[in-house]
Amino acid sequence: MMTQTVALFVDAYRELNAKKLFWITMLLSGLVVSIYAMIGINEEGITFLWFTLDFLPGNINSEQIPPEILYKGLFMNLGIGIWLTWIATILALISTAGIIPDMIAGGSIEMLLSKPISRTRLFLTKYLTGLLFAGLQVLAFTTASFLVIGIRGNVWEPGLFLAVPLVVCFFSYLYGVCALLGVLTRSTIASLLITLLFWCGLFVMNMGDAILLSFKVQYEVQRDGYTMGIDRSREGATKIITARREKEGNPVPEGFIATDEEMQSVMPWMASTIEYRDEAEETLGKLEPWAKGVYAVKTLVPKTGETIALLERWLISMADLEAITDGDAEEPTIDEESGRINLDDNELQLRTQEAFRERSVLWVLGTSLMFECLVLGGAVFVFARRDN
Repeated sequence: MMTQTVALFVDAYRELNAKKLFWITMLLSGLVVSIYAMIGINEEGITFLWFTLDFLPGNINSEQIPPEILYKGLFMNLGIGIWLTWIATILALISTAGIIPDMIAGGSIEMLLSKPISRTRLFLTKYLTGLLFAGLQVLAFTTASFLVIGIRGNVWEPGLFLAVPLVVCFFSYLYGVCALLGVLTRSTIASLLITLLFWCGLFVMNMGDAILLSFKVQYEVQRDGYTMGIDRSREGATKIITARREKEGNPVPEGFIATDEEMQSVMPWMASTIEYRDEAEETLGKLEPWAKGVYAVKTLVPKTGETIALLERWLISMADLEAITDGDAEEPTIDEESGRINLDDNELQLRTQEAFRERSVLWVLGTSLMFECLVLGGAVFVFARRDN
């Protein structure tokens, strides 16, 4: 049985290997690695080959961003975020979308089923061949990136190879849908196009979730900042009123704390601050149901964005992010003229990133793989029982 499975696997791999797109994708991966190997950073700023990129905004140099963090960031944002999870994934889907429909069409399946092998094993072997295409591409790219980061960034980071299972897992979500559609439609083009539409739907959902979570964090920071500012101002107002009453010979009772009205009598701008805090609380209450609703829907579908983000979570710690964003975030302060709070943008970015990282690995991978198993189960059921 194992010999037959291996023979089918090798035969299917040879079919993929013979396709020019496999090698084109491999060469493009090498080009992407070469490009970010040419990027560097020193005391003066960002460099490309021997040129310093003076036109870049901000004073970014090796003191602010260590070389190893720069290259990890390039690997995540350029290599993984753009190349592997977008362009290379589309090329991989184009190359592998026809595996199942081609096997069903044109009498190929009759020849394969003439051998003593079950339909389930045949389908899963073909499915794993498609994942092999993606796995080889990611392994080659990650190995080259590992060498670049080691040589250029002076740090050898074995954790980079976590990209292989994570990106293959990401690809498998889409390829599972593509395989099911291939069984149902028997058309390579139809299965590919519908899979891309499904992927676009996931992208839109991820964008909506990210926007809602960003706004939610923003209003939470505002609410907390206003609350903190009001508490501090209340303490100050309490001291002022206490001193004033003692001077007038009308001491305040023990444990006295200034009310909102008394606080506003000595700090008039606090009326606006309290109003802004209540507005932030009200807006946050309106956002909560939407954020929870999108989160619930996302629980039922593959988490493509979060799956890839796990790599950044494991490679770049919150401490590294704080260092990159000048982690000495200023505490929120209240403008005494307008009563509005002044928020630190870096603090908002870090709080948003932290909120995403609080989502458990079990939720990200577990529910996504459960969706994939259901899709594959449906594909195997249809494939094993239909009259091909």
